[in-house]
Amino acid sequence: QCNAVKWFSSSSTHGHVCPFLFFYQMKVKVLSRNPDDYVRETKLDIQRVPRNYDPALHPFEVSREYTRALNATKLERVFAKPFLASLDGHRDGVNCMAKHTRNLSTLLSGSCDGEVKLWNLTKHECVRTLQAHEGFVRGMVVRYCGASFFTVGDDKTIKQWKMEAPGYGEEEEPLNTILGKTVFTGLDHHQKDAVFATCGQQVDIWDEQRSSPIRSFTWGVDSFSSVRFNPVETELLASCASDRSIVLYDMRESAPLKKVIMTMRSNTLCWNPMEAYYFTCSNEDYNLYTYDMRYLDRPVTVHMDHVSAVLDVDYSPTGKEFVSASFDKTIRIFPKDSGHSREVYHTKRMQHVICIKWSSDNKYILSGSDEMNIRLWKANAAEKLGVLAPRERQAANYNQKLKEKFQHHPQIRRIAHHRHLPKNIYHQTKELRVMKEARRRKERNVRKHSKPGSVPVVSEKEKHVVTVVK
Repeated sequence: QCNAVKWFSSSSTHGHVCPFLFFYQMKVKVLSRNPDDYVRETKLDIQRVPRNYDPALHPFEVSREYTRALNATKLERVFAKPFLASLDGHRDGVNCMAKHTRNLSTLLSGSCDGEVKLWNLTKHECVRTLQAHEGFVRGMVVRYCGASFFTVGDDKTIKQWKMEAPGYGEEEEPLNTILGKTVFTGLDHHQKDAVFATCGQQVDIWDEQRSSPIRSFTWGVDSFSSVRFNPVETELLASCASDRSIVLYDMRESAPLKKVIMTMRSNTLCWNPMEAYYFTCSNEDYNLYTYDMRYLDRPVTVHMDHVSAVLDVDYSPTGKEFVSASFDKTIRIFPKDSGHSREVYHTKRMQHVICIKWSSDNKYILSGSDEMNIRLWKANAAEKLGVLAPRERQAANYNQKLKEKFQHHPQIRRIAHHRHLPKNIYHQTKELRVMKEARRRKERNVRKHSKPGSVPVVSEKEKHVVTVVK
């Protein structure tokens, strides 16, 4: 604001000039910029871009973004080609797999004829084959240092092998062999110590330097199918038992901690690598259940979509998703807190999928199935592999944000969720839906014609848990 002075003169009757002084205020608009809003502190900082959020300045912004989101969703489905490679070489069904703890490109697989193969995933070829056991290879695990690996089989032995191939003229022999009393059905290694766990008729904890277990756990159970160490709280482990229970242990204790008994048997389980108290188990009733180990009386989430028994499960290294392998010849990817899968993978030749692994770089999924093949899949079906130009990466990130913003719009949701399914799985899904609705309707009718409170409402989460024993 400025003060302006104006002088006016007028003639009086006496001829004198009389000045009149007028003051008034006037507004002048000037640009005022604060350097803190647009100047970077260092040249490594991100450029600050001013943006006006006034909707009057961008009247068609939402409609433009909606069209872009719709096109991005359609293109994602067009470019969804998840299958990458098939690793064939086994002469019997692939029964178990193990990831290398230090090397991304190395995979180990064991088959039903006792053969173990080491694969180079970048070249898609087998680099080493060894006859490890007589009968099935029931479990494999790589030692935390990556220098050796352990296998268990139907011949009641635990064998430790060197990761490196034997030199010229050397024979392929295990570093160590432990003969057990019963058949071992599962195996896992501690994350930090020279300790591993096996399961069979009981859960045993072994020291690598000793030929007898340092601790054994039993809780009135015939046999166990799977045992897993917690990757965060490394002293904890859990196992799936044949009496439909999941048992939790602490290595420092002399007895198991507690167990939850379900309506049907769980095949395998996997701990969340980011949240120590969550684990997910694959069940015979076509579902997967995520539990909080502190509150076992009901699962946190029930994951449905498979139409046959779920045989294996593995978490992504981020802990946000997991992948499941099923007897219905499909693989499904679930968000950890979602009841339904975001993706389903299948091929015409793939039979019952027995084992599944999610690679340590979060980009790939490996599945082993009955028809002697290991298949390599992309974790994100439409992701472009290889080096991305900066503009490509920027466009991909922008499209991803647009899809998230408009994900609940009916047309975009329909396109994003649609998946082609094999005919038999499609019809089985339909049949299961009809059966579930019939049960729900019957229960509703019984409750309607019964005394109030005599037929309690049981939630889906509580239906599948029989009891928790401590």
